[in-house]
Amino acid sequence: MNDETRIDLASAEPVDTFEETVLIEDRPSRKWWIAGAIALAVLALAAWMMTRGGSDAGAQRASQAPTVTVITPGRATVQGTITATGSLAARREMPVGSVGEGGQVVQVLVEPGQWVGQGQVLAVVDRSVQSQQAASSAANIRVAQADANLAQANLDRALKLVKGGFISKADVDRLTATRDAANARVGVARAQLGTLQAQTARLTIRAPAAGLVLERNVEPGQVVGGASGVLFRLAKGGEMELKAALSESDLAQLSAGEAAEVTPVGTEKSFRGQIWQLSPVISPQTRQGTARIALAYAPELRPGGFATALIQSGAVVAPVLPESALLSDDKGTYVYVVGGNNKVERRPVKTGIVTAQGIAVIEGLAGTERVVLRAGGFLAPGDKVIPQAAKS
Repeated sequence: MNDETRIDLASAEPVDTFEETVLIEDRPSRKWWIAGAIALAVLALAAWMMTRGGSDAGAQRASQAPTVTVITPGRATVQGTITATGSLAARREMPVGSVGEGGQVVQVLVEPGQWVGQGQVLAVVDRSVQSQQAASSAANIRVAQADANLAQANLDRALKLVKGGFISKADVDRLTATRDAANARVGVARAQLGTLQAQTARLTIRAPAAGLVLERNVEPGQVVGGASGVLFRLAKGGEMELKAALSESDLAQLSAGEAAEVTPVGTEKSFRGQIWQLSPVISPQTRQGTARIALAYAPELRPGGFATALIQSGAVVAPVLPESALLSDDKGTYVYVVGGNNKVERRPVKTGIVTAQGIAVIEGLAGTERVVLRAGGFLAPGDKVIPQAAKS
């Protein structure tokens, strides 16, 4: 039994000893293969990280360029409109007062807002004294005329007697002079009567021309005279106007005959008019002048009221930009244009007509450029940007 045990052990040990020997000999080789694989993986990971880091840096640098909104304005026909404000007034105002001696007003025959014709009586001043003076002057004429008739008769008789030698030539000359003096006194008396009649007529206050009564500043019983001021104020023909205050630059764009729409304060109704006169001078205090816009009569046009005018000032064909795209400094007005390399360029421009759609650029742009719409104040020439077209 001991032999069998040894045989079994002997037969088993060679096999087990061989397999363990093979496993022990392969273990260092596998370690080297594993270490190499790990090293390759680390190198690949490092290369990938370096590549990604470079692309991220490039993307970060690209993301630092600001995004700006740009527009391509093109060219359009722009109808120029100038907005102005001013006061309404009668185009031809006629102040009417009392002239001559004056006196107490006995009648006032018109009211404000009433239309009157040329020569129509507005008011009557008491003329009782002037009537008596005129009657006295008329009597003086009759007295002077009687004296003149007597002097003429005496002269006629003397001429008959001078032929028979009953009267001298000197007497005839004296009678002739008496006759001429009497006729002269008749002329004086008639002139005095004419003066009194004219003075009496002026006590009737009449309209100098047809028009609309704007003011009545007199009442019956009031004593008036040459120093009483304006008793009535009329608008000749009822014509009105707007005296619009404009700057020097706006006045330079206008001429007589330009159309305008006038809207009085307190109403949405507009009235068509046209410029009939431009101020020849500029106020040194306000640096403004006046455009006088003629208007036909309408009840809504009240002298002294305030109104707004939209004046058509001609048309131009030019690019139109919103105000946000235009910048200015001590060198003048300019815009920023994005070039082909997406770099910002400064472009000097000259502006013109201002409209509700924007400001016309009459010099400096062709209309095909990409113009920075907003935030131009934060840019500088040469900056690289990411342009983005404005939404229409």
